[in-house]
Amino acid sequence: MIADDQMMVRQGFTVLLNAEPGIAVVGQAVNGLDAVAKVAELTPDVVLMDIRMPQLGGIEATRRITELSGSAVKVLILTTFDLDEYVYEALRAGASGFLLKDASAADLAQAVRVVAAGDALLAPNITKRLIAEFSRMTGAPRTPLKDRVGDLTERESEVLSLIAQGLSNAEIAARLVVAEQTVKTHVSRILVKLGLRDRTQAAVFAYETGLVRPSGH
Repeated sequence: MIADDQMMVRQGFTVLLNAEPGIAVVGQAVNGLDAVAKVAELTPDVVLMDIRMPQLGGIEATRRITELSGSAVKVLILTTFDLDEYVYEALRAGASGFLLKDASAADLAQAVRVVAAGDALLAPNITKRLIAEFSRMTGAPRTPLKDRVGDLTERESEVLSLIAQGLSNAEIAARLVVAEQTVKTHVSRILVKLGLRDRTQAAVFAYETGLVRPSGH
């Protein structure tokens, strides 16, 4: 489903995505309130969500959608270079990733598939901004969250750290010299132990607890 207040954007993305095998646009929303209502009605796998929309912005709409649907509906935020200061806030609201609006049709389709599969997606330029945002965060790591890190094994903590650095399961497997299925098992256990919905939330958790320091990248 596509949520954007600009009709040309909605129609353009609809045409591009409907032309892709295995992808179908089931609906469009013109603002955040409309998006929340349409998600309840249509239960799409992925929502392409604009950040700035009338009546209800994309961040609050994302928060409401993820609260209502849990992990059933993935939200992929559509942004431009001048909007990416909202990345961190939207990730905490439950977004699974970000894509720049000037992305190619192939990148757009790939982004939808990646997010639908449960992986995180951050455009490289946005990832840099995200790391910078974490660098500006002050104060000690959030203690209630930090206590939960103790529930993880040493290997799970290592995998969580690599997730936060943006590595895919395949890349983590190569780094740790283990099978990719083993990494998937670790990721699943991490999410269950920490009560997190997906690997994007896991990445945010790793930064907030101090397990990963932005200066280390």
